[in-house]
Amino acid sequence: MKSYLPAEFIIERNEDRCIRCLACVRQCGFETHVYDAEEDSLLSKEELCVGCLRCVTICPTRALTVRTNPSEPRPNANWTREHLRDVARQAESGGVILTGSGNDKPIRSYWDHLYLNASQVTNPSIDPLREPMELRTYLGKKPDTFNPGDAKTRESECSNVRIETPLLFSAMSFGAISLQAMQSLAQAASEYGTLFNTGEGGLPSELVDYGKSAIVQCASGRFGVNWEYLNNSAIVEIKIGQGAKPGIGGHLPGEKVLAKVAETRMIPMGTDALSPAPQHDIYSIEDLSMLIYALKEATNYRKPISVKIAAVHNAAAIATGMVRAGADMIVIDGIRGGTGAAPKLIRDHVGIPIELALAAVDSRLREEGIRNWASLVAAGGFRSAADVIKAIALGADAVYLGTAALVAMGCTICQKCYTGICNWGICTNRPELAKRLNPDVAARRLENLLRAWSLEIKEILGGMGVNAIESLRGNRLQLRGVGLEEWELRVLGVKGAGE
Repeated sequence: MKSYLPAEFIIERNEDRCIRCLACVRQCGFETHVYDAEEDSLLSKEELCVGCLRCVTICPTRALTVRTNPSEPRPNANWTREHLRDVARQAESGGVILTGSGNDKPIRSYWDHLYLNASQVTNPSIDPLREPMELRTYLGKKPDTFNPGDAKTRESECSNVRIETPLLFSAMSFGAISLQAMQSLAQAASEYGTLFNTGEGGLPSELVDYGKSAIVQCASGRFGVNWEYLNNSAIVEIKIGQGAKPGIGGHLPGEKVLAKVAETRMIPMGTDALSPAPQHDIYSIEDLSMLIYALKEATNYRKPISVKIAAVHNAAAIATGMVRAGADMIVIDGIRGGTGAAPKLIRDHVGIPIELALAAVDSRLREEGIRNWASLVAAGGFRSAADVIKAIALGADAVYLGTAALVAMGCTICQKCYTGICNWGICTNRPELAKRLNPDVAARRLENLLRAWSLEIKEILGGMGVNAIESLRGNRLQLRGVGLEEWELRVLGVKGAGE
């Protein structure tokens, strides 16, 4: 069947610069570039280009340019270029349109409409270069009362886990990302004193030494879950939902389940790894409580138990029920959360922004007097240290970094993760592609990101006259909204600028 889809990208090759080194041919897993030996010429199959820019970056003479195809159909406010492409794609395939990464629609980013306070005269600012700034964070249930003179520390009394910065690496499972990418995350988290999340694919045997820095997931598929896996961790997380696809399960195609992935997930090689949408252990809050305490029993009450949900309109009520069911940590993943593969329709239309869900959950827990019973972790589209510190002011204890971590490793968000082809060696299991990612180099880049954002958080705290991250947590008086509706300010729990 002839495709009616025009190429999304145009590839321009400067023939005066091109030296026929064929780097572009070797580097493109999508086989966009082709060398004609008889003509000694290079051709580009533009319809195969995904815009990952690997060829542009690798080209030693900078002979290549990739740009978005400027050709547009007749303007129509109702039928946009994207709608036309999606209908044409489904007419050709007859299937659900999949996509990777997070929501790319112009959803309002509330972070860009929230502004932080700064110290002036009566409350002087603090110089973070000369005075200590405390970013250390404890994850887990806090006691109702705490005596500093007590011999017990917060870690031992309530199974808290200490991290040196309120930045965590989000759940990305082995199989969805390469072993090299997971090793990079584990190595960086271990070196910097924070945590990475294994996702629902288990912990590869090569990374068991990083268990003390791991949040391990127990999802509906129970991939890789056993006693050793649960106990070789810092935190155990029950995954119920995620922001990119609320209400549906996970799917790792069989072609990505190679030998090592199959061994780690404890499934046959080449079979689809399906995580059912419902957790068949959980059909009520009582069932969730039983699972939480089963995991606590399995880990001898030494690990905080986390529960992860997608940001939905009744997230506040759900979260309070989970906290009362025994959860030590609640993770809320917003609509801008990333993914390896999700139906495009669900990614773009189901769920709510993390800012609104986070504020609603924090407010509800405080109203019920149980905010100290669990830590709150926010996830879904954090782009900068400013986003992070605003999330903490809205009530988060820490945030998950997913897409930002991938970008630090080299990802250009071409959104083709679901194909299993990643020219940067991140979201692929093909050995010839995965080996392109050097874990030591990627880990150093991730550490640099953590260090840079932590320094910026300290700078902002100093400017606010605050010397400890705990003093800002849930302090919405330090925020003001600009360009927001009255109902939005009410849900966020912040005042308008000038009030």
